[in-house]
Amino acid sequence: MAGIDVGWRVRQGYPELTPPGQRAPLVADKLYELGRYGQKTGAGWYRYDGRTAIVDPEVTKLIEETAKAAGIARRDVPAAELVERPVYALINEGAKALEEGVALRASDIDVIYVYGYGFPPHRGGPMRYADSVGLRTVLDRVRQFERQHGEMWKPAGLLRRLADEGRSFADYDRERAE
Repeated sequence: MAGIDVGWRVRQGYPELTPPGQRAPLVADKLYELGRYGQKTGAGWYRYDGRTAIVDPEVTKLIEETAKAAGIARRDVPAAELVERPVYALINEGAKALEEGVALRASDIDVIYVYGYGFPPHRGGPMRYADSVGLRTVLDRVRQFERQHGEMWKPAGLLRRLADEGRSFADYDRERAE
């Protein structure tokens, strides 16, 4: 396991690894400055009793104060967005992997996520899930996230192309098999 101190050291030593437009992890840096590195120090994002994480009101207060000082409006995040942001990020990155030839088929990405990372099997993997939602819906939402959160959400060219053509990742796989 790597603590808050490891992330801090990577950010300090390799600033070029930070994607353009990515918001600085202000709270994580403050936790580092407070010596709250995680389980190894008994405190990080949580307080720890052994390996048991305990919500720490001091961290909640730190988050609220830091957001206010940075002019970051806090909001209730709808349940749907709690699903969309991580899953649509997987889909967009999967489309980039297909474009770059890192993955041959969308179904290969799905197999990796279902069997390797525990993606819900009944959803079929992130790329199949994207097909079930509709690539136009995914693309529109990714574009909204790009407007809100910056360049790291730039839609993959393949996602844009397939959505514009009214096609799916399954169509892409069939095309590649021919």
